[in-house]
Amino acid sequence: MMKKGNNINKKYGLCFAILLVLLFVSVISSISVGSTNISFKEVWNALCGNKDNIVVYRIIWDVRMPRICAAIFLGGALTVSGYLLQIFFSNPIAGPFVLGISSGAKLTVALAMICFISNGVQMSSGMLVLSAFIGSMVSMGFVLLVSGKVKNMSMLVVCGVMIGYICSAICDFIVAFAEDSNIVNLHNWSLGSFAGMLWSHVSCMAVVITLAIICVFLLSKPMHAYQLGEEYAKNLGVNIKRFRLAIILLSGILSACVTAFAGPISFVGIAVPHLIRVMFKTSKPMVLVPGCFLGGACFCLICDMIARTVFAPIELSISSVTAIFGAPIVIIMLVKRKANHTRG
Repeated sequence: MMKKGNNINKKYGLCFAILLVLLFVSVISSISVGSTNISFKEVWNALCGNKDNIVVYRIIWDVRMPRICAAIFLGGALTVSGYLLQIFFSNPIAGPFVLGISSGAKLTVALAMICFISNGVQMSSGMLVLSAFIGSMVSMGFVLLVSGKVKNMSMLVVCGVMIGYICSAICDFIVAFAEDSNIVNLHNWSLGSFAGMLWSHVSCMAVVITLAIICVFLLSKPMHAYQLGEEYAKNLGVNIKRFRLAIILLSGILSACVTAFAGPISFVGIAVPHLIRVMFKTSKPMVLVPGCFLGGACFCLICDMIARTVFAPIELSISSVTAIFGAPIVIIMLVKRKANHTRG
């Protein structure tokens, strides 16, 4: 038994090591590759604080590093948010984008931006997150209302997609009829992008996401019990109502933070948790939560690098690239799920 436990821990350690190496390689590649390619020697010098080449130093520290940090934090947050929703609904195809939660957050952020910009007021990072959180909670409330009426998860997903389309349509109308040039620039944000990140943005998202992830860790044991059934969780002393509320709030905060700073990003919250489960071959939240965060960070970093380099100087929206890689994974999940039900 002891040997088996050691083997499992070694397997987890190997998986985490692979993710950390992939993250490190992704970070270095993202710093080096872009519209201006930078050699590894110049990257090392700039990271060590050498300002001999001030142009390279500014490109790395003022443009690329904030963007990389944002991709790490937001990619990890979006994946953990999707993982929480999958636990809540007991379904692997639940996610912020599919259920329309990201679209609801996008709509409220767009409305808030228009209200403030039209009156000459600049929105702070905290205000962005707060407005996105309100939108995500409204969308989540509607999804929960529908889930009480509809027991079929497929119908719930369809309703979520419809919510997303409605919110996106309203947002498109707002952007289309806007006159202010700053408001028109909302179009790029509404498609999803890590471009234009500042250190002030990174500081805000780091605080919010770190606190939320710590709270998720504290819920690891109740989550594991909940996965084994509500009755089992109740017998272990888990307050189901409070637990569900905590899951909703934490998922909403994480997805709202992503939408506030980078716009809606598709399929990350569904595809990456699935890949992490396959990689670790476990259902333990204590293992999967950090695994999801690292996996989401790697996935979004790689997709962001592709988005800004493949057709440079034209930059693709991050959501387009994540959809290209994430959608096939979701399709495979659905096909396997259908095949397993058929055999059952």
